Amino acid sequence: MRGVSAGAVAALVALGLPITATSAGAAACANPSGPYPGAVSWGQRLVNPPRLWALTRGEGQTVAVIGTGVDKQNAQFGPGQVLGGAGTADSDCDGRGTIAAGIVGAQPANQTTFTGVAPGVKLLPLRYTESNGSSSDGGGDPGALAGAIDTAVDRGAGVILVAVPAGSDSPALGAALEHAKSRGAVVVSAAAATQQGAHTYPTASAGVLAVGSTDESGAPVQTEGGDYLGIAAPGANLVSTSAGGGGAVAHRWPITDPSLAAAYVAGVAALVRSAHPELKGEQVVNRLMLTASRPPSGAHDPRRGWGMVDAYAAVSSTLPADAPGPGAAAVRTQLPAVVPAAAEARPTSDVAAGVVAVGGVVVAAAAGVGVAAFRRGRRRGWRPSRFRAS
Repeated sequence: MRGVSAGAVAALVALGLPITATSAGAAACANPSGPYPGAVSWGQRLVNPPRLWALTRGEGQTVAVIGTGVDKQNAQFGPGQVLGGAGTADSDCDGRGTIAAGIVGAQPANQTTFTGVAPGVKLLPLRYTESNGSSSDGGGDPGALAGAIDTAVDRGAGVILVAVPAGSDSPALGAALEHAKSRGAVVVSAAAATQQGAHTYPTASAGVLAVGSTDESGAPVQTEGGDYLGIAAPGANLVSTSAGGGGAVAHRWPITDPSLAAAYVAGVAALVRSAHPELKGEQVVNRLMLTASRPPSGAHDPRRGWGMVDAYAAVSSTLPADAPGPGAAAVRTQLPAVVPAAAEARPTSDVAAGVVAVGGVVVAAAAGVGVAAFRRGRRRGWRPSRFRAS
């Protein structure tokens, strides 16, 4: 187990993650509470992974988890699911890489109700920092993060999750993002800053799917915001896998960390890529934003983007691959309608009441789709109406 700084220990405490005391002068690491025995958590109910698994479990996809490493010994990761090889880190003293990886791809287990979004994926664990420093506003070195992104691209990751964003930008990081874009990878990073006016990277960088986070009521968890925010996902009172379980099924809960919202979105992105392998990276991003459950205003929100991720709609909806994203500069009077497969289409009057516009969408998009979740989402503080566990 690797050591962490005093600042990292403070960050673990701030996130509600316990630390294990070791001998005098030695570093301390995160440790689990045991298997999670409770009801399905609200974040998992919202995404509702089992409903998607008849369509895809994320097979054929590799998700890079960039941050503090991943403890591959946790028994909720399947045999061979956590990849090894050059540059990988299959231990995790800090703990947050393992938490993020579990949200993405943990396997169902008899001992717990917790499961990952896309258990069919492979996980590529990459460490660029031991921690995110004393706060989520001052993360690791952006140059080291750039190197990890390059490694993820070269190892064939179709989805790159930055589980611990950096607190500053660099030319090397910009070049790594261009490399990822050129290879068609989807880079997902959360708006994790909690200090007023602070930004995290690559979250605020061009070409990245920036994720805001909310609690159960739909209230933003992070302070960071801007027009670069694309989508929102759960970031408070969560459950996931823990490092330090010694080969057992082990969890931490409740966890509040805005960075974890990106893990939910990365898992859904992997499902979309598996179900729609023909889509380019930017088309996957547009699909996620277009199918999101809209905010009450129907407009872009600086801390929650274009709405809460709607996993079922993102995977199953009929939507043209070349539909422009919701930020398209054309006349913004109506979104392409989005109707998930096997879902009853809403009347036109239902859709028109609250949708945001994106111009230039072909007639086929308007004819084949409708925003099924908007009305219920408005009543439930952005939570999709499909709010039950299978």
